[in-house]
Amino acid sequence: MSEAKEKIEKSDEEWRKELSPEQYEVCRQKGTERAFTGKYWDCHDQGTYHCACCGNELFSSDTKFDSGTGWPSFYRPIAEDKVETESDNSFLMRRTEVICGRCNAHLGHVFDDGPAPTHLRYCINSASLKLEKK
Repeated sequence: MSEAKEKIEKSDEEWRKELSPEQYEVCRQKGTERAFTGKYWDCHDQGTYHCACCGNELFSSDTKFDSGTGWPSFYRPIAEDKVETESDNSFLMRRTEVICGRCNAHLGHVFDDGPAPTHLRYCINSASLKLEKK
């Protein structure tokens, strides 16, 4: 069961000090790491994936699957309130952005071409995640 947590808000300067340059670019500036380069795209370790910015539990390795896209992909978050979505029309595309439900970090995008039971593919940047291994 999920527990509600207060939103975390920090200044741009605070985030810049706490995160690596890549994490800052991806999580706070809505960047994207190159496919097949992130730490977790081909990771098969068991555990829980947390937000790299605030530690919020996001995804379980039990819902991770190989999408062939070069990014870690999951078919559902740990709980509905752990992530939020919003419309993203950047780069002349219509996509649904996935953000951390606690600190609003950009995580990636969600698509409707995933496996059962949800048929969703949460395509997430490795730079926005930290794996706590079981």
